[in-house]
Amino acid sequence: MTEIDKPRSNCGIVGVFNHPKAAILTYYALHSLQHRGQEATGITSFYYDEKKKKKRYAYNKGEGLVLEVFSNPEILTSVLKGDSAIGHNRYSTTGSSTRANIQPFTITYHGGILSLSHNGNLTNTMTLRNYLDSEGAIFQTTTDTEILLHLIARSKHSNQIDQIIEALRKTKGAYSLVILTEDSLIAARDPHGFRPLSIGRLKYDDTYAYIVASETCAFDIIGAEYIRSVNHNEIVVINKNTIDTGQMESYKIIEETPESRHCIFEYIYFSRPDSKIFNHNVDKVRRKLGKALAEESPVPSNEDERLTAFAVPDSGNTAALGFSKVNSEKGNPTDYDIGLIRSHYVGRTFISPGQDNREFKVKVKFNTVKGVLENKRIVVIDDSIVRGTTSKSLISLIKEAKPKEINMRITSPPIKYPCHYGMDFPSKEELIANHHNSEEEIGKAIGVDNLKYLSIEKLIESVPKDKGVGYCTACFTGNYPVEIEKNHTKLSTEE
Repeated sequence: MTEIDKPRSNCGIVGVFNHPKAAILTYYALHSLQHRGQEATGITSFYYDEKKKKKRYAYNKGEGLVLEVFSNPEILTSVLKGDSAIGHNRYSTTGSSTRANIQPFTITYHGGILSLSHNGNLTNTMTLRNYLDSEGAIFQTTTDTEILLHLIARSKHSNQIDQIIEALRKTKGAYSLVILTEDSLIAARDPHGFRPLSIGRLKYDDTYAYIVASETCAFDIIGAEYIRSVNHNEIVVINKNTIDTGQMESYKIIEETPESRHCIFEYIYFSRPDSKIFNHNVDKVRRKLGKALAEESPVPSNEDERLTAFAVPDSGNTAALGFSKVNSEKGNPTDYDIGLIRSHYVGRTFISPGQDNREFKVKVKFNTVKGVLENKRIVVIDDSIVRGTTSKSLISLIKEAKPKEINMRITSPPIKYPCHYGMDFPSKEELIANHHNSEEEIGKAIGVDNLKYLSIEKLIESVPKDKGVGYCTACFTGNYPVEIEKNHTKLSTEE
């Protein structure tokens, strides 16, 4: 079961270079990135064929979770051979949910073998697809990722880096990429750097393996050290020279690097709190969001009655810690506690036993700690409200524990606009913030006594400020930093 009524995450990507068990390392890294996509997963490895005296590739992909698709150890040890591999966890932001759309995608063309994994969403997809169609291109999938492969393969440049740069200059939108060639692992982030991508290194024997991944939690599981983030508007090449000297080649996609537009929702919700993204720790940012909430919208306590603050797990956990600390400092004694228990064993599908499906989904995923909530004035900390359907069901569940009063605080502003850069927000019409004129009205709709969102000003104030770094806040403001083509839509096999 995917996250209930939350912005569904884009995808998770991984690349490993120069390790005899590259596919196994990729497998563990993908497992750490499972939260970024639970629909399908795949790994492609490159190996040298002694008989044919050339590089070849092997792959395995399927629908389901990483542990399900790679449940047979023989796949990782015997099939996916070689010292380089890339992987992908999929959630279909563009393209339908079919097996053909499961990445990585691999081609054999005039430049050799090339395999690619993509996190993000192109915004000029239909323009490019129609152009390629008219030029005679034959498509095997319904994703924007395949368009990138066609553009690379059609380039007249002899050098693969030049081919990739030419292809990326024709695209618009959001992309973090890992590309595997016969002699290199290549990582790239679009000129505005919407999606995160980091580089790590793992020492083994007397040499190093390199790993590129969406989040650094993928490094931790295999014991790799974090080196740095791939910069926005940057292509990084890791090859034999990197192994020998420790130096990575770096290229710009376009000549003038614009200010970045990092997805601010990566800090609010998507990324794991133990990850570092855009060169900063997610946990620290979420604590700041909770503190900012308490500074801006404290919950007053009664003279002889302490407040109890708790999170909607898991993304709200550290924000709730920050909120309770600052709310107490402002003269409102607040205890941080565990008010909700989340089940981590919920499958992707289940059978509802004849009751309201939405309410049952919430009860399958969450349960209240009644002793913590009963007869208490409580503050519920959550990261966002999308349609409001799950929030309403969750508050209904909390009311069964009989608290005195329910206050709710949200670590993001109201979501009013869909995302076109790799998240699957509902349409404008489905968002609860577009159906009510105030926080008070939304609070009444979901059943709380008091509701406050974090303002856009406080949100921006709380996130890291590095030189040349800005944020995409389009889902809150409607200000899209990269142009969206008029006929921009999700590709589908039903078209």
